[in-house]
Amino acid sequence: MNMTQSEARPAATGQAVARLLRPASIAIVGASPTQGALGASVLANLERNDYPGQIFLVNPKRDEINGRPCVKSIEQLPDGIDVAVLAIPQAAVLDAVRQLAARNVGAVVVFSAGFAEAGPEGIAQQQEIARIAAQSGMLVEGPNCLGCINYLERVPLTFIETDVSAEQASRNRSQPAIGILSQSGAMMAVLNTTLASRDLPLSYAVSTGNEAASHLEDYLQFLLDDPGTRVIAIIAEQFRQPGRLLEFACNARRAGKLLVLLHPGRSAAARASAATHTGAMAGDYSLMRTKVERAGIVIAQTLEELGDIAEIGLRCARLPTRGAAVLGESGAFKALCLDICEDLGLELPVIDGDDSPALRAAMPPFVAVSNPLDLTAQGLVDPELYYRTLSALFDDDRFSAVVIGLIQTDPVTCAIKMPSVLRAVRELRPHKPVICAGLDEGAVVPSEYIDQMRELGIPYFPSTERAFRAVARLSELGTRDFAKAAFEPIAVDVPRQSCVVPEYRAKQILAPLGIPFALGELATSLGAARKIAERIGYPVALKIQAAELSHKSDVGGVVLGVSEARALEAAWVRLHDNVKRHAPCAALEGVLVEAMGERGVEMIVGARHDLQWGPVILVGFGGVTAELTRDVRLLPHDLPKEAVMREIDRLKSAPLLHGYRGAPALDIGALANVVVRLGALLQAEPGIREVDLNPVVVYPQGQGVLALDALMLLETNHRTDR
Repeated sequence: MNMTQSEARPAATGQAVARLLRPASIAIVGASPTQGALGASVLANLERNDYPGQIFLVNPKRDEINGRPCVKSIEQLPDGIDVAVLAIPQAAVLDAVRQLAARNVGAVVVFSAGFAEAGPEGIAQQQEIARIAAQSGMLVEGPNCLGCINYLERVPLTFIETDVSAEQASRNRSQPAIGILSQSGAMMAVLNTTLASRDLPLSYAVSTGNEAASHLEDYLQFLLDDPGTRVIAIIAEQFRQPGRLLEFACNARRAGKLLVLLHPGRSAAARASAATHTGAMAGDYSLMRTKVERAGIVIAQTLEELGDIAEIGLRCARLPTRGAAVLGESGAFKALCLDICEDLGLELPVIDGDDSPALRAAMPPFVAVSNPLDLTAQGLVDPELYYRTLSALFDDDRFSAVVIGLIQTDPVTCAIKMPSVLRAVRELRPHKPVICAGLDEGAVVPSEYIDQMRELGIPYFPSTERAFRAVARLSELGTRDFAKAAFEPIAVDVPRQSCVVPEYRAKQILAPLGIPFALGELATSLGAARKIAERIGYPVALKIQAAELSHKSDVGGVVLGVSEARALEAAWVRLHDNVKRHAPCAALEGVLVEAMGERGVEMIVGARHDLQWGPVILVGFGGVTAELTRDVRLLPHDLPKEAVMREIDRLKSAPLLHGYRGAPALDIGALANVVVRLGALLQAEPGIREVDLNPVVVYPQGQGVLALDALMLLETNHRTDR
């Protein structure tokens, strides 16, 4: 299904979602007594979980199933049932949806596949389902979905065998829980199992499937309004309403709810771009990630990470922000910690005995004060060592989290170490998250210790690497700057038609924003070129100008360092011969004659207004090899200047900007100004699809920058879901 059609549909109301997830009446169309049949599985789930509402069964060949009466057709159902589950073949779905709409059913769950994912006929059928749903106000979950589960009231509308214990349901009503949203039904089932196995309370789980007439964003809105859902774990391959997603994510952040997202596709080739370096490098995944992280969502890289981050988010009253302490028992483990935490970007503040007197006093003289901390095997002969060291770490404000890495070995070893750790947390009640992990995955750990940890709000992981990754992702969230640049109204002379704007015109448009360009003018004849060169002074650069020639150097359309009039004439001829040979059909507008800029470090600054996600800015090391090196950062368009400078410092080659090997420090502030001004331009002019400044030469501190090339793409009918 294409994006335009999806965006055009009205959002499902909260009342419609509530009828699906909290139904007082359910119809199973395709009910069956045959074990393993979808209809039989749904009924078994409802009966097993003591569903208290009304259940209606539809089967043209049965009068009753499991002692429950069956009607022969949908037309015989009472009016206004909350949910109908379609456990029928794909070919019968469309007619069933029409009939259910006529019976004023509130919501329909469609398990069957074979719609938009199956080709033109399936697409047409799915579009018709969407039309019926919109016309009748009926919510449709799916098609091609696994259904949904209400854990709070034990309502599993799925054919996957589900047993929600009464204990979990009653517990969920009184304490925070995790909600699950997944476009993939299989991944929803996997994540349900993963989280439930850790004794984590769940509120709702929804698989959205093809999203014919309801979107993941509709269910997200419902979960955000649910007071018991504190963490929402999301698995999505595509967002059909990015604007709503970002709005809800900002609301969740302000409400103290955590959204964690697993989005497959980060290794996919970037979307093809018509003209600019920026478009080629700002692929779908990186663009999506820039926008959702700006809104406050935490990105997980794997399914395992998704569960780990969600667990910390739920169990810990506070999330890590920056600076973690690691308590370990091995010098080799200490070295491994330093390596992996550096790779992850997890800050481990450096400490010693002089600046950590409480920690120094807690430990034997032969144990060095450091982070990570190596307690050696001393804890086996002095178990109170864990209590004393944790007490000092809990009181140290340099650490926002404490990760305990234990060598567990066997139940006897666990019985020596773990009671002291548990007592420290129970008695000292630290105001920071405490995460425990084993070094020796597979060691036999008595379940009573893990249960006690979880009761105290201590996530337990079977490996320290998993703990570090999850803490690193959450710590990064805690360090994000959500401040926005204050944009002043700007006015630029932008053409009002879809086109590629060549360099000379792009510079005329951008120069009033304060973006510095070299002196230059457009020449349409050799004589005019001579006069321009004499006026601005040699040496000059000659650049062919045509909308079709986005990358002029590829067709020999650039001649640099023309030093005098005779050389200019030869360059003029060569330039036109090159273009005639390589691009004979190009409609030439002239030649830009421009003063040569001084050499410096070449950067790229680009801007892109994405059709779904809205504006983003790209900054990085540029020049003709920009797409090869890809040392770039993709930024939100509304970052303040100071935040932009911090992002520039995160580039891999950032040392080149700070006086590398005796070179002068460069004017990063001037480069950041260009980024902020392009952000303001995109804010003011949504018709600008892309802007590409490459290279932007950065000079020593105080000497500013110079943009040597500029290209713009305009799209008059450009719109976004923002």
